[in-house]
Amino acid sequence: MTFFQKILIYSILTIALTATSYITFLYYASFSDGIRTGELIKFSHNGYFFKTWEGELSTGVSGSQKFEFSVLDNQPEVIEQLKINQGKFVRIEYIERYGTFSWWGNSNYYITKVSPENSTSSKTK
Repeated sequence: MTFFQKILIYSILTIALTATSYITFLYYASFSDGIRTGELIKFSHNGYFFKTWEGELSTGVSGSQKFEFSVLDNQPEVIEQLKINQGKFVRIEYIERYGTFSWWGNSNYYITKVSPENSTSSKTK
């Protein structure tokens, strides 16, 4: 094996290892997790090449504060709950990832659980 062939092989292996590490990091590492409550004002399946589930939660007065999120395709129960609760108050649990891929969604926030919420629970007694 010549010197240039060794450099080429080591360069390809280094690039492959770096790409694999980056993809693994984005898939398994999460930056934060949390819970948000608000009115589900948008939930749609959109995209040209990669169809992703995207939504918006209004957490402020008359939609002034919007929380944008994505839902992975491998969570059909979450997708169904969001469809059922469109226009209603919901409580969502999410994880925030460091980055995303175009086939995952447009947001770094991914919903893991949805439950209906009573809209009067935010009022003070």
